Amino acid sequence: MPNAPYIVPSRASADPPAHALCRDAGIAVPLLCGPMFPCSNPELVAAVSAAGGMGIVQPMALTHVHGHGFREGLRAIRALTPRPIGMNVLVEASSRIYHERMVRWLDEALEEGIRFFVTSLGKPGWVVERARAAGGVVYHDVTERKWALKALDAGVHGLIAVNRRAGGHSGAKGAEELLDELSDLGVPVVCAGGVATPEEFARALALGYAGVQMGTRFIATHECRASARYKQAVVEAGEDDIVLTERITGVPLAVIATPWVQRLGTQAGPLARWMLRGRRTKRLMRTLYAVRSTRQLRLASLDESGGTGCWQAGRSVAGIHEILPAAEIVGRCAAAARLPLPPP
Repeated sequence: MPNAPYIVPSRASADPPAHALCRDAGIAVPLLCGPMFPCSNPELVAAVSAAGGMGIVQPMALTHVHGHGFREGLRAIRALTPRPIGMNVLVEASSRIYHERMVRWLDEALEEGIRFFVTSLGKPGWVVERARAAGGVVYHDVTERKWALKALDAGVHGLIAVNRRAGGHSGAKGAEELLDELSDLGVPVVCAGGVATPEEFARALALGYAGVQMGTRFIATHECRASARYKQAVVEAGEDDIVLTERITGVPLAVIATPWVQRLGTQAGPLARWMLRGRRTKRLMRTLYAVRSTRQLRLASLDESGGTGCWQAGRSVAGIHEILPAAEIVGRCAAAARLPLPPP
């Protein structure tokens, strides 16, 4: 089953940065809908790809939140659009079973025609090896230069530069500072964090980024299946309403400071911090956090009452003032950057 109706051109070092992501992903607009647990439902992924950007499948969201078998979920997205979609591969193995499941999902994605992968949390070499054998491309999430160098040693083709304004597990550096660290490494660098408006999108490309990965902006869309309360919270929140909490996953997570989050607090307890520092206890603690956070974030995203109120978002909420169709977001960004949209 083909993944894209376009022929991706051969590599050319003279390409402008934005052309590099479009070339690697086979898309018209250098805009990725970032993989979001729990918000990456098939309709949202498909809508961004259909509009000329690329939706990235988050496997745990597809299967554990939205109830699809992995291969069946990919085919459901393909039924909505023939245009390219990508896949997020979490490469850090909290357990052997989890790793084996991710390997199986990657192989199924390749069989279903996916050729663009975003990796995170660990050494992506095994993903690169499998993807490259099928003609695929791998971009890796990084927050600083040392992780970028390790990813390049593993053979990745590009970098997703996660800055301090990102939602979820954000970085510690600003977008310009991070680009300065990474721009000499000879691969495309995508901006992740702090971009929600067309003007911010165009500005990121003007800085020299090869493209933008947006997450929070696509939560406040008609196609996203997050609860209406979650979407409205994103629309109403300001930059100062975003806080970092360790109480959900064990490492700082950017969320909206709801009453629920304020009651829970933002600092991990002393036992958790001690276990996360130990070489033998770290994996156990991360597994416990993963089980709890998967359930908590899933329930919160779908709960129309808003009672759980644990909603991930980045500081780009400052630029989000309405719920829009995903295609309109892609179109406005393309217009701001003076980029042509693909034919319908």
